[in-house]
This record gives sequence, structure tokens and C-alpha cells, in this order.
Amino acid sequence: MRKLIDVFHAHDHELGSNDHTLQSNEVLNLVAPSLREAGFQVELSKAVEGKISVPVLYGMNGKIEKSFNADAFHPGEGVVLEVEAGRALDNNQILKDLFQACMMQDARHLVICVRNIYRGNRDFDKAMVWFDTLYASQRLRLPLDTVTLVGY
Repeated sequence: MRKLIDVFHAHDHELGSNDHTLQSNEVLNLVAPSLREAGFQVELSKAVEGKISVPVLYGMNGKIEKSFNADAFHPGEGVVLEVEAGRALDNNQILKDLFQACMMQDARHLVICVRNIYRGNRDFDKAMVWFDTLYASQRLRLPLDTVTLVGY
């Protein structure tokens, strides 16, 4: 996780939401080379062949029946990475990311990257409250070892 956080820290001058209003794909493209160096498979495009598809359900003869896409995935460590921008809280995308990572085969860790500031709102702080509430309540047990929130 430290290497992953360091990647975003190293690119903060290019993507930090205090100074930039990049879309999530633009952020992912900036950090993609560093993520690949760290062993991640990274989404190349929104086209089917460019996506990172992680299986969640198998059918007859081991055929993949359902999968979810991730922005990046580290198969050896089981790390799912999602980069969000405006939809992180407005559309509850962080909750969808959490659900999908919980369903993904071999996913052990989820990292969600959100803007610190979006349209004057403190999205990172709000997202942190969501996850703090989830863990503090102890009402929902997750099949993940860790959930990490990274602000940019």
C-alpha cells in the first residue's frame, strides 16, 4: 500500500484537486506507468479489450459468467484500485466500488482514490466518514483485508 500511496504523492503536482480538475481517466493515465512498474495491470481504455476484468462468478465448466472491471489490479497482492473524480460521492460510486471489490475473485485489498476537493466540497473527508462509520459500527463484515482511501 505504501508504494501505491507514494505513486499518488509523487504525481500530486500534476493531479492534486486543489489545483487541477482532472477526470478520473486522466488521473489514471498520469499514474499508469508507475502503477505498471509496481506490478499492476492498468486499464488501457474504455474499450472491452482495454479493460481490467476481474471474475466474480463462474458457471459450467469454469466459464466466467460475471466479472467486474477495475481501474487497476495487482494479481499477486490482490489489490483492486479505483480512481474516482466527481462521481465518488455524488453518485455513491465509492459504495459501488466497495461492493464490486468484495465480489471479485482473489481481491484482498481495495484502494479508492478520490479528490480532496470537488466543486468546493471536501470529498475525501466525506468519504472518510463513510468508511469510518462502516468500520466503527461493526455491523458489516467485509471479505477484504484492507480498504484504503487515498486523497488527491
